[in-house]
Amino acid sequence: MPWNGGDLQEEVRRRSGTPVAACYQCHKCSTGCPVGPEMDFLPSQVMRLVHLGAEEEVLASRSIWLCASCETCTTRCPMAIDIAGVMDALRILAVERRIDLPDARGKQFHRSFLGSVRRHGRVYEMGMMTAYKVRIGDLCTDMDKVPRLLAEGKLSLLPHRSGGIRQVREIFRRAEEKDGTP
Repeated sequence: MPWNGGDLQEEVRRRSGTPVAACYQCHKCSTGCPVGPEMDFLPSQVMRLVHLGAEEEVLASRSIWLCASCETCTTRCPMAIDIAGVMDALRILAVERRIDLPDARGKQFHRSFLGSVRRHGRVYEMGMMTAYKVRIGDLCTDMDKVPRLLAEGKLSLLPHRSGGIRQVREIFRRAEEKDGTP
């Protein structure tokens, strides 16, 4: 269902399945966020923007794309708000509204991540990072870290497929069928 620009808070609640209005700005989500220092708006500020219906600001923010979906914010929330789910809903809305970001790296990272999950049923870090680096035109940054990551077993040269790859592809197929985009 295309978003029609109505009440942002209600739309995010519907899509994320979480009680967005329950946030009382305690900021526990922001103090635990590992990527908070890189964000233009901390998770608590994103929640406040949603409350205020500040669609343009929140959908154009880097924060929704930098969110690592680690769920630290969700775990720390005393009101059991799925803040990571809210970030997912906001990314979907931003894509549907074709919001241009001042820095498209987050969007390209998101695209590379989903492409890897679609192909392998899980994230293949080496392939995902290669696709991301090609998309942003920066192949050389951080290349010095690759030998160490390989030696420590943190990266694999070859992908491992998930046992549930058929189910993952079916999820992608249904999502594309639902919103009509490949």
